[in-house]
Amino acid sequence: MPPTSPPTPRVHASRRPDCPRCGSQRLRTRLRSSARLPHKTGTSAFVVEEGEECAHHPYRHEAAARAMLPYPEPESWLDVGTGYGHFPAVAKEVHPYTSFDGLDPTPRVEKAQAAGRVEEAHRGRLPDLVDRLRGRYDVVSMLHHLEHSPDPREELRAALAVLRPGGHLLIEAPDPDCAFGALLGKWWAPYGRSRDLHLMPLGKLLDELDGLGCTVVATDRREPHVPYDLTGALALAVGRRLTTLARTPLLASTLALDHALAPLLRRTRFSNAYRIIARRNAQAPPAL
Repeated sequence: MPPTSPPTPRVHASRRPDCPRCGSQRLRTRLRSSARLPHKTGTSAFVVEEGEECAHHPYRHEAAARAMLPYPEPESWLDVGTGYGHFPAVAKEVHPYTSFDGLDPTPRVEKAQAAGRVEEAHRGRLPDLVDRLRGRYDVVSMLHHLEHSPDPREELRAALAVLRPGGHLLIEAPDPDCAFGALLGKWWAPYGRSRDLHLMPLGKLLDELDGLGCTVVATDRREPHVPYDLTGALALAVGRRLTTLARTPLLASTLALDHALAPLLRRTRFSNAYRIIARRNAQAPPAL
């Protein structure tokens, strides 16, 4: 009998550090298993991992992009906190004549540019890049970005500085007035994420924009709702107490419930996010 052949590179390889779909290096283990067919050659065990940032949900990106259709067609658009550029990639289909740039503090934005999702990649914090970008854009989007910023007011002022007069600021953020916050308490996902530094009530953010010389032209508490509240609470509650095999069907069932309830909940105070579109007035924003 011939000796066992070595593993082939086509199938067996060293662990990949990133997700081949979205490029994320934030991977979590979904399954560890030993080989079920002992007579097969190669390693005796395998691991299935999942990129934690793959769930970029194109339909939500498309909805955010379509929210800008009632306004003048933008020539230039800056997406702040763009990551791998998933939003600009979808928004290009809605606004095919718009040039999209991306800004992010991580190397992900450079990968977005290499993948053709953004025209220009700006790496860093927006307040630090204002002088380079001042007055360049017709639209600046901040989709679930402000809550991660150490100083949201500084970010808003920087966004207005890089907008042209009459340009629009598009914001989506978690709503701390969501009824799930009171119902679930510490198990509500935005409370359980250490990277959510600021949760801003809609009214206070509207007041802030008014004080910065903006005219709010649209608000929406329905469409931006993200159906994950019950799933997020369960994930935080069970944590590592259950094995992956035990918790996966529970989370899958709860996620299905979240999506089934979404059409109703988004019309109530259980909606967990809001959208604001604000126009920069002709007067210059406060200097940074």
